[in-house]
Amino acid sequence: MSDTAVERHWNRTRGSAPNVLAMVLAGGEGKRLSPLTLERAKPAVPFGGRYRIIDVVLSNLVNSHIIKIKVLTQYKSASLEEHIARAWRLSPILDGFIETIPAQQRTGLSWFKGSADAVWQCFHAIEDANPDYVIIFGGDHIYKMDVRLMLDRHFDTDADLTVAGIPVPVSEAHAFGVLQVDETGRVIDFVEKSANPPEIPGRPGWALASMGNYIFNTKVLADELRRDAMEEDSAHDFGKSILPAMVQSGRKVMLFDFGTNEIPGEGLVTYWRDIGTIAAYFEAHMDLVEIKPEFNLYNRLWPIRTGMSFDPPAKFVFSDQTNARVGSATDSLVSDGCIISGGAIHRAVLSAGVRVNSFAHVEQCVLLERVQVGRYARLRRVIVDKDVEIPQGMQIGFDPEEDRKRFTVTDDGMVVIPKRARLTG
Repeated sequence: MSDTAVERHWNRTRGSAPNVLAMVLAGGEGKRLSPLTLERAKPAVPFGGRYRIIDVVLSNLVNSHIIKIKVLTQYKSASLEEHIARAWRLSPILDGFIETIPAQQRTGLSWFKGSADAVWQCFHAIEDANPDYVIIFGGDHIYKMDVRLMLDRHFDTDADLTVAGIPVPVSEAHAFGVLQVDETGRVIDFVEKSANPPEIPGRPGWALASMGNYIFNTKVLADELRRDAMEEDSAHDFGKSILPAMVQSGRKVMLFDFGTNEIPGEGLVTYWRDIGTIAAYFEAHMDLVEIKPEFNLYNRLWPIRTGMSFDPPAKFVFSDQTNARVGSATDSLVSDGCIISGGAIHRAVLSAGVRVNSFAHVEQCVLLERVQVGRYARLRRVIVDKDVEIPQGMQIGFDPEEDRKRFTVTDDGMVVIPKRARLTG
């Protein structure tokens, strides 16, 4: 499609935007991302230098002209709620809003027992908005999606539920819910995190994974959530409970093939990352520093939006070639307020206010806000959370056994230093 084709298709097929409410599931604890999630929910974890993970799904919705959005929070939600309140203010004159709904125990003396239960406990918000359709997306994946295309698929097939799916290698599919569809794209079976996931017919070695993104007709959603709430042995989860039950009962569940996803200004875009582990989080950042990144932050027609910053421009100082005191950055993202003061960074992502001092070397690292790297320090394959000072001369990422005595180290040798850690030389 051309840059305006999506708009033309939307207007031609529907006349105007439908009455839609989006609900973003953002209550996840994110244990596999610890220690980055020790003090914040997974969707609030910083990403890409100046964003939070939640900014990605909110940008997809707003860029798709979906401007009635509720964000369901639960686990350590203060950071997330503050970010949304300060950064995401839509115009009420256009009936737009992005509002958080914390867990409230509205249906009993329990917190959210699963993703479906979270929406059921907040169903009063759906009734107040009275939408014809409800979009339910997760708040912790990295991707771009024109949601209008998924809505069109939902309308054109007269579906009760439309679920987004993406092909993944079978070797990775055990971590996802896997869909089986017929030749029309109707979902005929669904298995959640199976040790032996079914392959896509005619495409050996690949399985069709659910992205956890759904569009429901509102009445169907209400009926299914009410039924599920009455089943005591249910997991009360969309992937484990609602979707399989709807397929088995004969509801019309249709696939939106993410392989057909087109973004204005970019064309076909099928990049999608579940960054639920430290390794995946790191790799997604390394994707950003590629010469031609698949997840493009520089498309003005589809921006990743976030709050404004009043930090000054990044600064690179000292050019003393003789003594190797040169402030430099190669294949890196450097945010506002950073000062590269005679140090060098390579394949690194720096959030606002980071300082790399003279003769320091930072390679393949993610440094979050206000990290200070001392003189002669060397970091390699390290993620450093906010407000950490790396002492002068410290080396991290070169000796896994030594690093494990002080820090979190993943099986593949990635070092993670938690927020406000106090390090000594």
